[in-house]
Amino acid sequence: MYLVRRKGCRWRGRSTLTGVAVTPAFYCFARPTHRYLDLDIGEGFDREIVVKTNVVEVLRRELAKPTWERDAVALGTNTDPYQRAEGRYRLMPGIIDALTESGTAFSILTKGTLLRRDLPQLADAARQVPVGIAMSIAIYDDSLAASVEPGAPSAKARLDTVRVAADLGLPVTVFLMPVLPYLTDTREHLERAAAMAKDAGAASAIYTALHLRPGTKEWFLGWLEREHPELVGKYRAVYGDGAYAAKDYRDWLGKKIRPILRAHGLERERRPLGASGLEVPGPMPRPSHESAVAEAAHPVLPLPLFE
Repeated sequence: MYLVRRKGCRWRGRSTLTGVAVTPAFYCFARPTHRYLDLDIGEGFDREIVVKTNVVEVLRRELAKPTWERDAVALGTNTDPYQRAEGRYRLMPGIIDALTESGTAFSILTKGTLLRRDLPQLADAARQVPVGIAMSIAIYDDSLAASVEPGAPSAKARLDTVRVAADLGLPVTVFLMPVLPYLTDTREHLERAAAMAKDAGAASAIYTALHLRPGTKEWFLGWLEREHPELVGKYRAVYGDGAYAAKDYRDWLGKKIRPILRAHGLERERRPLGASGLEVPGPMPRPSHESAVAEAAHPVLPLPLFE
């Protein structure tokens, strides 16, 4: 069970409305946000959630100000707006209405299947303002998903939500992220992910390697030591003292995954919708290297990355 802390909110910027929330994944980059509120970023992050119950009231007030310039609003960039608590508090319908009525473009990124409840409302909103929808589905191996992101909806449940959105005419981008080195970067896993996303009606997909900022890094490596101790040394070689995977690894991953996304019709180019700042799916330029990069050897790092 979660400990829910109700809290009012003040406007803290023009593009983010989310508060601290619970996404019980060992790799979640939002964990350090709990530290900002003097909460525990480990087990506390998995058990405690702060709900800004007056967010709709504050949002409507801010959107009504003459100084509001209709900048695009991104929901879900740090914390997920469709936490389980959203089923109780039902804040998102009011947020969607407020943004739509003010003529403000917005986007939603979530891994929560509760999004499905609001899809008809979002389809109506999309007829009035630009709306972007993205579903985060990083892991297409049920046993691995249960271990590293316990409590999260299954890949199948999230893909079913993508399918409903597509049927309503809402283009959905699937976030194949984070890609976990040695765990989800195999050709088999990436091919399965792309095929399943396309079959569900995804318009595009994007990816990035696992990002381990301080706080999240220690928590994730603790999980890795328990579940996959044979990979700890390799991860330390890939990440060193930093938060990002080594450039050699990122380059290797890009050369491997881009042809897969292209083959399934899931590549896109970043194109803003007017002044809204939102992005919509579109074809990406074809890189000069093709099959050779798809089969490229793994990068050379201080420790051998792949056996």
